[in-house]
Amino acid sequence: MTYQGKWALITGASAGIGATFARALAAKGANVALVARREDRLRELAGELAEKHGVKTHVITADLSDPAAPQRIFDTLAGAGTEIDILVNNAGFGLPGYFTQNEWSAHRSFLELMVASYAHMTRLFLPGMLARDYGRIIQVASLAGLTPGSAGHTLYGPAKAFLVSFAQSLAAECEGTGVRSSALCPGFTYSEFHDVNNTRGLVSQLPKYMFMEAEPVVDGAIKAVE
Repeated sequence: MTYQGKWALITGASAGIGATFARALAAKGANVALVARREDRLRELAGELAEKHGVKTHVITADLSDPAAPQRIFDTLAGAGTEIDILVNNAGFGLPGYFTQNEWSAHRSFLELMVASYAHMTRLFLPGMLARDYGRIIQVASLAGLTPGSAGHTLYGPAKAFLVSFAQSLAAECEGTGVRSSALCPGFTYSEFHDVNNTRGLVSQLPKYMFMEAEPVVDGAIKAVE
């Protein structure tokens, strides 16, 4: 499997599953457009991938909880003449606590990032993929999108369930074309995610066999979309 000369766009690429996707795709020959909020992390990763694999890179800092961010990302790449062949929607965060413990503004930002930005990014880049008869779209969902809801992190499971159904609908709509759509639904995976949402202490009490490493998760996702 090779992506030589293709361009891959990965959101949330500064750490965790996103950075692992960038490394895996670059190792298969793909040029990479890296999107996240932390520019220093992105530039460090871009330098690593360019040196190790000889691929081209773009670094774009963006906060995808901003409704205007997807269009800015698209315009930046279009202005550089870069056509995206592989889209990995991965940016995200958790919002701990019960529903009423967070202000609506926090919930709104969460939904903008975890639902709206995924749909918006896909809407922007899918037409070009269809026109070129080639595309790979991976929505990074979660096992939480396939299981019953639970108390706390109230909107996390519903947001991930949306991504599962969204990916399935896209797959049906793109059947017979060169565009393939998939949802990745990992369980607990070692990353900075649990540090950022202040649940590291809690998840650290879980047995090690419940956790996955990012590399096989990403490898499985790439094989699945193919």
